[in-house]
Amino acid sequence: MSRHGHSRTPPRRPGPLQLSPAERERYDRQLGPGVLSEEGQLRLKGASALVTRVGGMGGPAAQMLAMAGVGNVIIAHGGEMISPDLNRQVLGSENVLGQPRATEFAAYLRTMNRMINVEAIDHEPDDAEAFELARRCDIILSCPPTFAERLRLNRSAVAAGIPLIDAAQWGMTGTLIVVRPGQTACLQCVYPNEPPFEELFPVVGAISCATGALAALEAIKILSGTGKPLFGRLLTYDGFVGRPSVVELKRNPNCPVCGHI
Repeated sequence: MSRHGHSRTPPRRPGPLQLSPAERERYDRQLGPGVLSEEGQLRLKGASALVTRVGGMGGPAAQMLAMAGVGNVIIAHGGEMISPDLNRQVLGSENVLGQPRATEFAAYLRTMNRMINVEAIDHEPDDAEAFELARRCDIILSCPPTFAERLRLNRSAVAAGIPLIDAAQWGMTGTLIVVRPGQTACLQCVYPNEPPFEELFPVVGAISCATGALAALEAIKILSGTGKPLFGRLLTYDGFVGRPSVVELKRNPNCPVCGHI
């Protein structure tokens, strides 16, 4: 959906953008049958993605977007690096304990790909800032732990008419919901009332990384116009028993966030 209610997927066409020789060399392994077309790679180059937060799931997601060649990656994450983060936050290290996460994470992402732009925000956006960021982007990858933040990002994505990928985790289980505003259920349809939140929930880093990587894959597909995204579906992977499942989500026509679209 556009910001005026019209469909907007894939995002904008690349226009005069071209792949440089260095870019062709860098992305050679992901260009061709079964992966990305050159036009799809150009779409990535011209795209902007917001990832918040960039911890256990958002970190791997942002890393995969940067490595794939998404031209502008905006990351948001407040606070400083602490030791318990290191069981799952792949953008951090023991060398940056006690340092602000956003700036350090952005610096690491820039070492992964000098041909993209990485913008760091050292806090979690409030309602107004989230909406302004959504207006600048083609997609939002929502990876925060709290439902308040997740629902805020959902509202911003729906208002801006851009796709949202909501990633969540608990223990050894990860979930993805992919929203196409005006056509599929939004996160508010799925969670009409904000559920209780467990602040220090248990999680194994491997499921964080796997869920974040799958979120990035969905974003790459949507931005490049490749494959079949999981629009309107919930993917759950129960890593404890090794069982995936996918269910269709029903849109609520009376949803206060997306029902009017």
